Amino acid sequence: MSMILKMEWGGEYSFDSSNLDCLLNVLPGELEFQQILSDLDEKIKKNSSSIEKCLKDLQSDVNEICTDEVLQSTTDCIQWLNNCSFSSLRPSSADHGELLEFLKTLQRLLKNEKNQEEMVLHFLLDLSSQCGVSFPCTASGTSFELTSSLHTIQDDSALDVKSLWDDVRLHLRQFLVNRLQSQEEANTNALQQQMEFKTECIEKLLFLYPKSEVLMKYQNMQNKLVSDLLQNCILSSCGETNFDKVVHGYQSSIPRLCRMIKEDLYILSGTIGPSSSLKFINETYLDTITEEMTVLLERLCELQFKENALHTVKANKISKKHRGTVHAVASQEYHRKGRNFCLTLYQLKCLSQLTKLFLLMEEKIEELSTEILLLPSFMERNKNVQGVLKRASGELLIGETRANETSVLPEQLLQVEEPVLLNFGWRNAFKDLSSSVAHCITIAIEDFSSKILQHEKKEEFSAAGCAMSLVNNQQMRESCRAVQQEEQPKRIAKFCSDIMEELDTLLPLALACRDDSLQEIRSNFLEACSKVATAVLARLQEKSKGVPLKAPLQDLYAALSTAIYVFQHFTMYSSLMGETSKKPLFLVPVQQYQEFIDILQFQVTNYCVRVCATNILQDAESHYWDDCKAFYEGERCSFSVQMWHYFCCALHHDLWTILPPKTAQEILTEVLERSLDILSSRYCQVCPSYKRTLQIRIDIAAILMSTEDMLWSICSSVQKFLNPHKDRDLKICKIHSHCNSLISVLAILTSPLKNLYETFLDNSDEHLPQDFSEVFYHPLDWLLCIPSSCFFLLKTPSAREMATQGLLKLLLSQPYCNLNLLLETLLHCDCLLVKILLRSSRNEALNCDEQSSLLEQENNKLKNNNTLIEAIFTVLSYCTLSPKSLAIAFESYMEKELLWNCLYNMTVSSFGESEPEVIRCLKLTLINSVKGVVKQIISLMHSWEARENYGTYQHKQIVPESLLKTVPKEWNYTPREMKRKESGKCFTRLAAQAVSIVISKLPTVIACLPPPIKYFFFLAERRMSRNFAELKKAGLLVWNLIVIICRIFEDGNTAEFLTGATLDRWSKEKLSLVRVCLESIVGKQKSGPKQVTQKIIQSIEQQRPNWIESQLLKARRLSIDCASVTVKGATLEEGSIALGFTEHNINMMVLDICHKPGGSEYLRQIYHIIRLNEEYLKEQLLCENFSEDGVTSSQCLPLTLKDREEQLDFNPFQVYRQSCAKVFNQSAITEWNWDWSSLLPGYLGLNQMAFRVLLTHRWEMKEDADLEDEEEVMVEHLKNVYLTQRTPISEDKEEQLP
Repeated sequence: MSMILKMEWGGEYSFDSSNLDCLLNVLPGELEFQQILSDLDEKIKKNSSSIEKCLKDLQSDVNEICTDEVLQSTTDCIQWLNNCSFSSLRPSSADHGELLEFLKTLQRLLKNEKNQEEMVLHFLLDLSSQCGVSFPCTASGTSFELTSSLHTIQDDSALDVKSLWDDVRLHLRQFLVNRLQSQEEANTNALQQQMEFKTECIEKLLFLYPKSEVLMKYQNMQNKLVSDLLQNCILSSCGETNFDKVVHGYQSSIPRLCRMIKEDLYILSGTIGPSSSLKFINETYLDTITEEMTVLLERLCELQFKENALHTVKANKISKKHRGTVHAVASQEYHRKGRNFCLTLYQLKCLSQLTKLFLLMEEKIEELSTEILLLPSFMERNKNVQGVLKRASGELLIGETRANETSVLPEQLLQVEEPVLLNFGWRNAFKDLSSSVAHCITIAIEDFSSKILQHEKKEEFSAAGCAMSLVNNQQMRESCRAVQQEEQPKRIAKFCSDIMEELDTLLPLALACRDDSLQEIRSNFLEACSKVATAVLARLQEKSKGVPLKAPLQDLYAALSTAIYVFQHFTMYSSLMGETSKKPLFLVPVQQYQEFIDILQFQVTNYCVRVCATNILQDAESHYWDDCKAFYEGERCSFSVQMWHYFCCALHHDLWTILPPKTAQEILTEVLERSLDILSSRYCQVCPSYKRTLQIRIDIAAILMSTEDMLWSICSSVQKFLNPHKDRDLKICKIHSHCNSLISVLAILTSPLKNLYETFLDNSDEHLPQDFSEVFYHPLDWLLCIPSSCFFLLKTPSAREMATQGLLKLLLSQPYCNLNLLLETLLHCDCLLVKILLRSSRNEALNCDEQSSLLEQENNKLKNNNTLIEAIFTVLSYCTLSPKSLAIAFESYMEKELLWNCLYNMTVSSFGESEPEVIRCLKLTLINSVKGVVKQIISLMHSWEARENYGTYQHKQIVPESLLKTVPKEWNYTPREMKRKESGKCFTRLAAQAVSIVISKLPTVIACLPPPIKYFFFLAERRMSRNFAELKKAGLLVWNLIVIICRIFEDGNTAEFLTGATLDRWSKEKLSLVRVCLESIVGKQKSGPKQVTQKIIQSIEQQRPNWIESQLLKARRLSIDCASVTVKGATLEEGSIALGFTEHNINMMVLDICHKPGGSEYLRQIYHIIRLNEEYLKEQLLCENFSEDGVTSSQCLPLTLKDREEQLDFNPFQVYRQSCAKVFNQSAITEWNWDWSSLLPGYLGLNQMAFRVLLTHRWEMKEDADLEDEEEVMVEHLKNVYLTQRTPISEDKEEQLP
């Protein structure tokens, strides 16, 4: 394409022929979409016009040079480019004598002087591009000619020219090949530089030799490199049956091989078509790896067979003569059966690890080919696609045929080439091992599983009565990550964990068996796993039957958790192996485990409820309601209620420690609901004496307080807590119903008679409905009736809101890190919790600086502090549906740290310097947003350098005068140094184009920034002082983006680090001039603009008057309008974040955060810090109602991300202390001042039958009640109104009520 490189970039199209990189990092809003689509549309139109003009210029140049061909249209030009062989563009008509002298001079120069190869190559390329001379690149040893005559006789001079040219290009080829080989051996450069270097060498080789020969030589070189790499890493270190050395060797070599494949795919993608590239990869890498692997496994098989045969001979203990006979027979049997021998479990594990490495390599190569060659993935290729027939290279069949033939027959259109696909036949290397592996894998699985089960039984007998041995399941294995965290078991039986760990290790052997020859391995693995699953299930069933006679209740939880773990594992196995299987796998074991899990969960729930009903809640002493003596003088609740509370706490602890979070919440919810049903039913039937009435009140209050404490744990969302739905949360609704029934018993049965009389007097007909369906209570009514801590955690129930303290308690009560609840807590109430964390981390940094004298301690604290700030900043910047959260959370922090001014002097080249973490995070966000623009400008510089300086001589090498004198005069060659002076004036166009690209990209870059970042700068701009008034013209965000681009252009090292490109002095100088132009545009230059700068900007203004100013205003309007739209589009309180985030909104943001780099890790990091500082944060939240500035604490905020040691055993004394202090403070309950005037009116709507039953249960309604005169009057009146004043008709209706 030297003709295109030779053209000058002129006209309007030169400013706009840029790529369509939109930098989409977030889901844009409506305004951003409009800007991006308009920008795309504009770029497409201008690129099409630019391409059209380039083709017209090329057409005119071709018509001028090649008089034998006249191109009528741009379509003919494209076809000419497809068919053109550039060796025939301009055949040389130079005199043979001059040509001979020129080549002899080249030959002498290369042989007699050192290090001239690079200069000669550039010189020849310069001759070809400038003069149109086509040096022959025929295959080695073939004849060629440099004349234009078709009938030239091969004379001696022509042969001399041929031999001279062959000698010159052979010398140059050796030089290039040596450079390629030395570069491969060193392998010190970055991947991008390595690919650029190799691409340059390949292009120069293609200049000298035909493509087929170059590719063949390069393929041989790479093939040898792969073989040497594998042999050096593996075969040389492989000893007698050392399978582990084989695995370690491939572990070290496969990453290198993948890097080499990636390099060659990039290099070949610009040289040959996708099918040819894949063929090259298949033959060079994949086939070579397969061959080397086959040789290696054959060697290992031979050694292993000999070792097995030797062991067999020794075991037989027979005579020496007979041993020789046996050995001969064994050898014959070895060859006859295909090398059947025994493999140990360790050797099977090594083979499995080796298989896993190849599976990962296969997947990696597939991804690389899809990414680099833009080929469809493996799954997409298997689909039937209808439409236009295409070849593997992506070219239209009709277009290719027209390029090669003048006429096309209809039947030829139907002939489609078979596409070349990746063919990694590494599985063929395992064929000789397949029968042995298939046989031994069954034996190995049965052997280790039976040993583990036997060992577990021995431990059980030796430690009778002890609980099952459990192990933590802290992190699911890589293959099990598909299981959600809320469904992952926390602790499982150790014997099951050991068995599944071994199966996981052998799993790759079954996953790799796609060929029919290896299916025996998979079938045996499936059969063995099914037997293991059955044996483990039988053992779990046996363990569960021993509860509670032979084993503690914890074994039931452990069996349930282990069964869930095995069920998930085999479901995952079925999913992984089901991709290549048409029928479901492990159908029977999975179904058996599902049934066992359901039965066991029912058994756990039923057992706990039965224990409550028949043991714990059976308390004759406490429930002697007719006793005329007060129960412990009315200062404590019943023993049964207290023991029920302890039982629930113990159950909560065990479930939270062992079971999956979701299952644990389900069981605790059902146990709580059914036990409350029993309690509600019993207390509704109680008829206490006067002395025992206070005990009823204390019991019910204690039950409700304990239930309220448990309610935070069983509700997984705010909506489920505040407004449970009967269809989705039936158990929660029933719990509220039972609690409302208990509070009604407390109100009607234990309230003072006078308050009851005054509330219900003469209200029977007006307020008491005839049917239960007419009564409706809000589920949370009972919570507002008890003066517990919940009163401070909830806002008005009708508002369906929860205070930040309540959200924090709900979050930390969950059995796992609930990311949705975490994000909702962080965003709640203008990010109140985030502000406390930031303020506390600031206080901690100050305190630690005062107390610490060691530099290492200070650095560690600063690192932890920065980690917290980075995590908070990143998470909030990802919250696109809450754009104000980032700015509001950091506003006070920025104010106290005096960081606003840092936004007006942002630098780039301070990576090693100490700087505020917030500023660093902002800077990195802006740098990432402009990285695409920087890459485009550097690419533009390289293309201009390739055109303007094509043939420049590196290392200050200059073409010798003796060589220049021998250049044939017919070529009209002008030395490069002279031409460079003439072409310097063209740089104005280059700089103008670079500046235009930056300015044109600004609106799109801003449109694609996360909304929280835009609003942060919008808020910062409002706080900007008058000293920075000049920034307001373009806006603070636009100004910072341009300044960052300028700083990147100013620091060449930063530009190279961000883009991976290599910049020479020429490129750095030109980038520096572009920087000066950009600084002049935004008015950052302290001195006036230079003449060159003015000239560049004027050239842009001449092309497009006022275009720069309009682009800057468009970018500023996008940043301001986006901020204002996000504010207007939400329901706001004054100066606050938008309210009313639905579960769907929160879930969408969490999914978006988890799909961003480091999102889920940052969320979990914040959660751990919150959990470590639970008490401190609760204290600070309580103090927030007074004064934010007044909240100070001398306590250093722990930021270390170490997990607290979880208490695995239940400690009742600790629960007792916590209950007495917070949940179950009985002395405080007895002193509660019940507001009966507010409580009783809420029960005027109580059903008649329920009210009358409860009324009759009051001690005053008994016949022998000792009442005062006033009390007798009130009791008599109540009896007449509610109990005796009924007509026969009403009595009949009452009997019909349910």
